[in-house]
Amino acid sequence: MRASIRRPVASVMSAAMLAGCVSTQLGRIGPDDGRDVCRAYVVQLDSTGDFYAEDILRGAAVGAGLGALGGLAIGLATGRRGGDLAAATAIGAVAGGVAGGVGGYIQARQRQAQNQGALVQAVGGDLTNENRQLEATQVAFNQLVDCRVNAANRIRSDVRAGVISRDQGMALMTYQRDLMRRDVALAQQINQKIGTRGAEFDSAIETIAPGTKQQMVARRTVAARPTTARVSAPIRIRPDDGAAQVGQLNRSESVTVTPAEGNFARVETSSGVVGYVPANAVGVRGLGSPSASVSGRGEDGQFRQLAATNIARRDGFSESVENADRLAQGQGFELASS
Repeated sequence: MRASIRRPVASVMSAAMLAGCVSTQLGRIGPDDGRDVCRAYVVQLDSTGDFYAEDILRGAAVGAGLGALGGLAIGLATGRRGGDLAAATAIGAVAGGVAGGVGGYIQARQRQAQNQGALVQAVGGDLTNENRQLEATQVAFNQLVDCRVNAANRIRSDVRAGVISRDQGMALMTYQRDLMRRDVALAQQINQKIGTRGAEFDSAIETIAPGTKQQMVARRTVAARPTTARVSAPIRIRPDDGAAQVGQLNRSESVTVTPAEGNFARVETSSGVVGYVPANAVGVRGLGSPSASVSGRGEDGQFRQLAATNIARRDGFSESVENADRLAQGQGFELASS
């Protein structure tokens, strides 16, 4: 290949690679000032995000590279030279990136599989791995959010007990809120990458097990309704008995309620506190297990359960990021009025 041809190809390939480059960890989470008691959890969350970024970059680089070569071939075949040839190559790279988008994953798996059984096994293995990574990311984010909320609760407690002044408490709370907002921004970046991969898995799931996604959507499509609390209960940041507490639900208090994962319900109080309580505290039934929402026998049933778990974990992480964002922007990091 002549040097004049190699240069446009190399430049496009380099551009494709650079377009997907991610920032350094320091750029994503900021320097350690030695005061952040939750720093280890921030690092852990950021580290789990590497999995999603690396695989996405690999697919984008391959797609753009093949597109660039295709554009080059077309340019040569049509007799283009110089700037026209470079333009054709660049257009090919863009087209390659699009071709490597939604649907590219299942198409690649279909080409590799010798039959339907092999396809189901391959995609099922990918879902198993993805689900494992999603769980690790969720655990890391849960630990980080709990740490932030508990730190805020300690500040309130210290102010009430007179251990620190109100001005000191406000300064410490502002510090924690700023850190929480940065944490949420990091989680949103990870969630965006999860969503990109999720679109690929949704396409594969619909190809292999049609209707699974719709079943999961229908499962969560329940209108919120007003009700009165039957008993008092702590309001937690997520549907988990061990999650950090963000408020207190009082008996006979009026709330808006929606069934949530497991045996929990999502509530919103008249003062704007949003969180989760045991479902029986507000007289509703929780959504139960995600895999219980899909049906099927044998290999089909196993695949649908893997798919349901994947969809539920993606939705769960997205929801937890939204909840954390709401907390960071609202009452989660304010001192109680004196």
